[in-house]
Amino acid sequence: MSASGGTRAIVAALLANLSIAVAKFVAFLFSGSSSMLAESVHSVADSGNQGLLLLGGKRAQRAATPQHPFGFGRERYIYAFLVSIVLFSVGGMFALYEGYEKIKHPHELEHWYWPVGVLVFAIVAEGFSFRTAIKESNPLRGTKSWKEFIRHAKAPELPVVLLEDFGALVGLVLALGGVGLALLTGDGVWDGIGTLCIGILLILIALVLAVETKSLLLGEAAGAEVVQQIEAAAVAGDTVTGLIHMRTLHLGPEELLVAAKIAVRHDGTATEIASAIDAAESRIREAVPIARVIYLEPDIYSESEAAKGADPEATPGGPTAPPAAH
Repeated sequence: MSASGGTRAIVAALLANLSIAVAKFVAFLFSGSSSMLAESVHSVADSGNQGLLLLGGKRAQRAATPQHPFGFGRERYIYAFLVSIVLFSVGGMFALYEGYEKIKHPHELEHWYWPVGVLVFAIVAEGFSFRTAIKESNPLRGTKSWKEFIRHAKAPELPVVLLEDFGALVGLVLALGGVGLALLTGDGVWDGIGTLCIGILLILIALVLAVETKSLLLGEAAGAEVVQQIEAAAVAGDTVTGLIHMRTLHLGPEELLVAAKIAVRHDGTATEIASAIDAAESRIREAVPIARVIYLEPDIYSESEAAKGADPEATPGGPTAPPAAH
């Protein structure tokens, strides 16, 4: 669902941004508005970003290889991180430079109806793209707030498109305000101020995207609800008496690695334990279909060992979580 929904949102945003970029650039040529030039570059950068997201989604579908045994699912995170860099450098920094130059060397706008008309058209087109992104995000968002959805979504495409479209709409309003004030006052400095505001907005959005995508690149665990589903499925059999500890890791938005040490009966035979592990894996995959890679290690649960607490050397990066209750 997240992959198909993300693709629809990306395509809608790409079509909107391509048409808007052409219209904005024509308006800049006729009016000389720095806000329009900054917005033109912004739309071109957004179009390139959507192309990167589509490319990342395509490359992530490649089959696993001996050198990359867990596949290429994280390519989607890499391309989403590239989007934040493009948005920061091409969009934000260029707008700051153009705004500074306009404030330093202001000039009166010509053919004002071009930028105003194009900005109104762009607001309508971006609104359509934003509406599509919201519609595709709602089934995945569920009861979460938009802030929680953007911060905790494992598929990067929809949060990226949502933030891009939101930034584009706010940027268009800023550009329209800058052009309007420049026309009302006859002072082109306002156009430059509007351009500076657009640049600051794009840089802030790029930083948010970079931080969130960096977390995905480093590797995030499954959400709390998914972890509970896995725990419940793992101990549903008679032979598996409990879960000693477990680690989960997203190999991609729809690919989850599960590694756990499970408690088994001390009197179970090797055949019974092997069958119990196979059954537990089947239950986990049925409960959480994205659990593609599962490693279960059987052990005899010991209360005395559990009472010693977590072993800081047990896993990379720090102490393990407390063992689950049995």
